[in-house]
This record gives sequence, structure tokens and C-alpha cells, in this order.
Amino acid sequence: MSKDNLDPIVAQMMDKDAFSQWLGIDVVESGPDACVCRMTVRPDMVNGFGIAHGAITYALADSTLAFAVNAKGRKSVSVTSTIQHLAPVHTGDVLTARAIPRKDGGKIVHVDVEVSNQSGAHVAWLTATGYKRSETWGDQPV
Repeated sequence: MSKDNLDPIVAQMMDKDAFSQWLGIDVVESGPDACVCRMTVRPDMVNGFGIAHGAITYALADSTLAFAVNAKGRKSVSVTSTIQHLAPVHTGDVLTARAIPRKDGGKIVHVDVEVSNQSGAHVAWLTATGYKRSETWGDQPV
């Protein structure tokens, strides 16, 4: 997705997010509470078993979560998160992560992120709790 089509907060975050850039994350859809990210698993992302290191799916899901929650306008961070690895991921797999908001309680937000491969098979599921700080992203609405 072109930076011109990104939510302005997500574009600002991505500009400074060296790790998401290194992962090769492409933000496919972004906006308040909604985010879809995609990336391709590279050979340098696999572990000793020849499958993607669990941190790869975790990082993709975590970035997707961050973009979705922050796009509402308040600077937000994750407090807790748990991931379930449902199927092995291999070099060349194209992973798509989709944020699914569950509950927004003001300062606390609960979001799930599903990660699937190019065949649509679910390979990971992240459940997270985020904290919305009082700081905002500039002139963006809160």
C-alpha cells in the first residue's frame, strides 16, 4: 500500500518503525480499529527446524495490533499478549495479519490478531491487552 493511502498515524509510525520495515511488512488496510498487514517469510527468518521462528508471526501480529490501536489517535502500547502457534510457517509463505477489536474500555483495549498464510490457513492467533496513554498523535482526532 502506498503511504498516501495509509491512515496518517500509521504512516507516521511506519516511517520510524525500523523493525517492521526490516520484516518487510506492507500495511494493506489501516484506520481506527482496523488494520491488515502482510509480509513474506524470508530464509533468514527460519529457526533450526527450518520453519519460521515463532517471533516472526508474533512480530507481524504485534505490529498489526499497534497500528490498529494507535490509529484512534492516542499513543498506545501493549501491556500483555499471548500467541498461539497453530501451524508451521515456511520460507516463501505470505502471511496476512488482521486486527480484530474486541473491547475498548477507555484506557484499556482488547484486540485479537489472526495470522493466516497465502492459502487462508490460520497459522497464529494473538490475544492482547493494550493501554491508551494520554498523549495523542498530533492533530489527529481522539
